[in-house]
Amino acid sequence: MCGARSCWKRSMTHSSKGQDTLPMPIWEFVPMIASLMALNALAIDIMLPALSEISSHYSLQEANDQQWVIFAYIFGFGIPQLFFGPISDRYGRKGLLQLCILGYILAGLFCMMTSAFSVLLAMRFLQGVFAAGVRVIAAAIVRDLMAGRAMARVMSLVMTVFMAVPIFAPTIGAAILLVAPWQWTFGVLCVGGLMLLVWVQIRLPETQPEEARQPLSVRQTSLAYRQVLTTRETLGYMSASGVIFGSLFAFIAASEQIFRGVFDKGESFALWFAGIAASLAVANFINARIVERFGMRRISHIVLIGFTLLALTNSLAMQMGGEQLMLFYPLFCLTFACFGMMGSNFSAIALEPLGRIAGTASAAYGFATSTVSSLFGYLVASRFDGSVIPVLNGFVVLGAISLTLVLITERGRLFTCS
Repeated sequence: MCGARSCWKRSMTHSSKGQDTLPMPIWEFVPMIASLMALNALAIDIMLPALSEISSHYSLQEANDQQWVIFAYIFGFGIPQLFFGPISDRYGRKGLLQLCILGYILAGLFCMMTSAFSVLLAMRFLQGVFAAGVRVIAAAIVRDLMAGRAMARVMSLVMTVFMAVPIFAPTIGAAILLVAPWQWTFGVLCVGGLMLLVWVQIRLPETQPEEARQPLSVRQTSLAYRQVLTTRETLGYMSASGVIFGSLFAFIAASEQIFRGVFDKGESFALWFAGIAASLAVANFINARIVERFGMRRISHIVLIGFTLLALTNSLAMQMGGEQLMLFYPLFCLTFACFGMMGSNFSAIALEPLGRIAGTASAAYGFATSTVSSLFGYLVASRFDGSVIPVLNGFVVLGAISLTLVLITERGRLFTCS
């Protein structure tokens, strides 16, 4: 293990592209990438206050059936990333990005108009498919232009801006319900998508030059994914991310039930949810300030252990002292602050070795942190039985599995300087 000073010196010589390669000022680039990624979070979080109304509108019988409005989207978001990655490596980023944004908008319009719950879920699945392309290409654009700790820093800034969406989205959703039916939560998605479509058209150039594009064939795609799966740190951190991100999806899916059913805070749910999202945003901002000095591995390993221990502490506190919001909430915010410092670091570590196939690598990573994570998230969220304890115990298990995968990847050595 090296000290903080030697870590900083190493970061100065670390081979990475910096912000001078960006096609626009960083103050514009970061919000643009964050907004592209935020289309995904917006499609989930803005309708959380409306889940009860959706359940009543369609006369759903089971209490947890409303979670399918979230999971249908997440399942659609997952597997298509594996196709969007190689396609963007072959044909470039910008045109495909615009096509995906347009599809996202149209799917939102159909969600507004449907009268059957099954059709709503189908359109949510389709919206997730197009959002998958947006997410893959946004991450590939960052990797096209940056690498290493510089990429981790920019991604942390992106995530800081990105987390403003979960802070405000449920409040926006609740405000919409005051003046319009729940269908208009989808209408806001369409407006946001349209604004981004115009922004991308005017300001974003193509970041994948012709000479860097990869042939598109079954053989070439197979070779690219083989490279992803045989690169030790990519596979290891992608797998660890796929597990630990399940905690995020589990919380999102069960959050409305937790605050309404366990703590009787349904009317102020958006504010409590915003506080947790704010802890994620603050953690990402802190990570952006310190990652180039202390390194991606050192930070992410510490916070992964912290996440697991804090979730365990919260579970034990709820069992011993009863489910009290004033005890649960600060521990839960700290737990997700730890989570917030993992995502950008895990992503940068996983994608760094694979710059020439950034789209494919981003697709594989996106698949792990969506489809795989959503399965883990569903397993944890579906255990909700009117108590937060099963959900917290699920977090502990996910944290322990993720830590084990990191240990295997690093051959038992944590906190290394990189």
